[in-house]
Amino acid sequence: MSNKKTILITGAGSGLGEGTAIGLAKAGYNVIAGVHISPQVTSLRLKAEELGLQDKLRVEKLDVLDPFDVNYALTWDIDILLLNSGIGEGGPAFEIPIDLVRRNFESNVFAPLNLAQKFIGKFITNKKKAKVIFTSSMGGFLSPWGLGIYCSTKHAIEAIANSLQQELTPYDIQVQTINPGSYLTGFNETVADSAFRWLDDAKNFTKQSAMKAQFDLLLANDTSRLDPNEMIDAMVNIVPQETGKYRNVVPKFVEDFIRDLQVKAWDQTI
Repeated sequence: MSNKKTILITGAGSGLGEGTAIGLAKAGYNVIAGVHISPQVTSLRLKAEELGLQDKLRVEKLDVLDPFDVNYALTWDIDILLLNSGIGEGGPAFEIPIDLVRRNFESNVFAPLNLAQKFIGKFITNKKKAKVIFTSSMGGFLSPWGLGIYCSTKHAIEAIANSLQQELTPYDIQVQTINPGSYLTGFNETVADSAFRWLDDAKNFTKQSAMKAQFDLLLANDTSRLDPNEMIDAMVNIVPQETGKYRNVVPKFVEDFIRDLQVKAWDQTI
């Protein structure tokens, strides 16, 4: 795909989103980095200037839950939409407050779908060849202890993206998912900490010590603390391409693990 294309990335204020925005700008693409809060605008604009990328990396506030931000974003002429923003709520699914479940789905499912629908409408109206990419997760195919709610939002994204891919083929709009493994960006650690703001040993069946022990098992190993530069490099390669896999699980050993897990799921018993 020509590096004259313009790529909008949501959730570009930190982690994989920021790294991918910078990487694509370095590769010569015109990038609009949508960030969640105003301080991230200043920070990323300064980074762009320091790297000499200010002509390729435009930074704008884009809270996908803010209708004013969304309406402003729709005035931008883009070729590729990378829906990367999201949050994660941790904790046992049988005890997590329902308001937090709703919040996780609002941020990870409803808001990205809303933005996607609006841009897809523009693409179709303008008869524009375009591409929509969802940052999903390895969690779109599994659901570990204490991560069921977050993973359920990624399962939903998998279903939506799969349907969109079929629905949009006649309009020359490509759809793709990117499924990162457990990279050390701080996101997973934030999810792990999130339950402790509501989990109460005096009220909940799940005790804080048990929650900490489970997340320590999940996160305190090398396979859960992968170098994010590997994923950023993969995203910089995947996002602009006009050909490639629909589903992109990185790294390869995680893809192999998921494939094996899905086969074994058919023999799972109660």
